Amino acid sequence: MTYLSEIPLNPLRRQTQSLLANPQKLHAAVMGGLPYESDRGRRLWRLDQREHRVDLLVLSPVRPSWDHLVEQAGWPGAEGGGARMASYDPLMALLMVGRQFSFRLRANPVQNVRRPEYPTARESLRMNDPDRTRSLRVGQRTVSHQLDWFLARCSGDDDRWGFTVGARDDPSVALVHRQTLRFSKGKGLPDVVIGTATFEGRLTVTDVDVMRRSLLGGIGSAKAYGCGLLTLAPA
Repeated sequence: MTYLSEIPLNPLRRQTQSLLANPQKLHAAVMGGLPYESDRGRRLWRLDQREHRVDLLVLSPVRPSWDHLVEQAGWPGAEGGGARMASYDPLMALLMVGRQFSFRLRANPVQNVRRPEYPTARESLRMNDPDRTRSLRVGQRTVSHQLDWFLARCSGDDDRWGFTVGARDDPSVALVHRQTLRFSKGKGLPDVVIGTATFEGRLTVTDVDVMRRSLLGGIGSAKAYGCGLLTLAPA
């Protein structure tokens, strides 16, 4: 059974601020709430920040416990401060071709290129490495490029994620938030830089099996750092 959890976080607490500033730490906190089950599916999570509210959403293939997060970074003892959890199975039962849902997705739009047009300092070093054999994974940095990245995969006749969002020139989606995350994975290691884009809109299911994989396996890259979790609501 798959579970979707929602944990309210208190943004005024020092531990919460530390977690919000470093996705590496938040990933570790998420994993700390899950029993070790390496072959039971992917763990996905996302931060939803609206005005003064911060919620952590986690999709897990096993039943979790969020007592440590509520105690350290949430609202322990407060009304409505506890974690909420529900089975994902009822949602899966609603999937059918042609059905519409409202959706929210925080993604990491990237592309693989041999030579970036405007490389960063780190990309320049990798690009000039004589031993390099692979293309570079480069983040899409503008609103138009990030939106094009999304539409190229789920508009018109393109539906690699199991759904579409209307025609390319009239999509039912908006890019509602952009953020560049920069954080350290450890002393002496180069900073990790991830560009995120949050999309909201209305989708239409085109392939139930592929849609199920998108929901349970996540979309795009940087899933360990809060990207890829697609959530649905009645249209």
